[in-house]
Amino acid sequence: MSITITEPSTVFHPGPHQLVRTPVGWQDLPYTRFTLQPLSPTIGAVVSGVSMADAVDAEMFGELNRALLEWKVLFFRNQHITPAEHATFASNWGALESHPFIKHRSDQPEDMPEVVRLAKGPKMAGYENTWHSDVTWRLTPSLGSVLRAVEVPEVGGDTLWADMGAAYDGLSDATKERIDGLLAEHDWINSFGRGMDPATRDALRPDFPAVHHPVVRTHPETGRKTLYVNQAFTQHIVGMDPDESRDLLEHLYLRAAYPEFQCRFHWQAGDVAFWDNRSTQHYATSDYFPQTRVMERITVVGDRPV
Repeated sequence: MSITITEPSTVFHPGPHQLVRTPVGWQDLPYTRFTLQPLSPTIGAVVSGVSMADAVDAEMFGELNRALLEWKVLFFRNQHITPAEHATFASNWGALESHPFIKHRSDQPEDMPEVVRLAKGPKMAGYENTWHSDVTWRLTPSLGSVLRAVEVPEVGGDTLWADMGAAYDGLSDATKERIDGLLAEHDWINSFGRGMDPATRDALRPDFPAVHHPVVRTHPETGRKTLYVNQAFTQHIVGMDPDESRDLLEHLYLRAAYPEFQCRFHWQAGDVAFWDNRSTQHYATSDYFPQTRVMERITVVGDRPV
């Protein structure tokens, strides 16, 4: 039995999902410098045999980057690294971003504005529990993020990631045709802007205007199509009637919520996650209040979505 909902071309079918982990033409080579333990059929793998404190040579970079493209998010257990080592590892993938809206706070003496410390506890509850891709309100959103667990609650505080290539693949042909070529507006004003006074928002606006990105992004390294709208930062579809835009976006947002497209990671202090922001969304569960959860994130600058 199928249950049809109001969004056109949307039908939920019980039964198996035919999931594809890699794009057409992908060369499935063995990994020789480390081992991988998948967490799901298409997204998420735990890497063993790598110390993030060590230098990354060309061969190691090639294999880690291939694993990132294949699994979209990599997990490294028991990596008790310094902020400087954290930054050195991430910088192998490109320039590091300094987040304009989150004040840098760190117990380390280094002046490292690229390290974003996300400290939640009795005085501030977690608020990242919405599906999103990082900084899509930038003209050039991030390539990826490297997140390190400093302190974690005894229970709770897991993070989930969704494979947005698989999410796109699962759309009906009619919906794919409908969204082909559409642009959506992304902005920070309704997320980070909510905690600012009007004068601060007005002062920041010229440097960070709203931007337009394709609803369907083509991954610059794999060529795979991925769904590129998210609840946190996407405002509306450009040129579409507001009600139609809202209904279509709500339908597309739901794609990240399918468990078949997801992996879930339970943190331990010292764990690190490295995800491809071009092909995933993530959701940090906020179920640990008033326990403490402290993470440090470094984001790698990416390119303009096409």
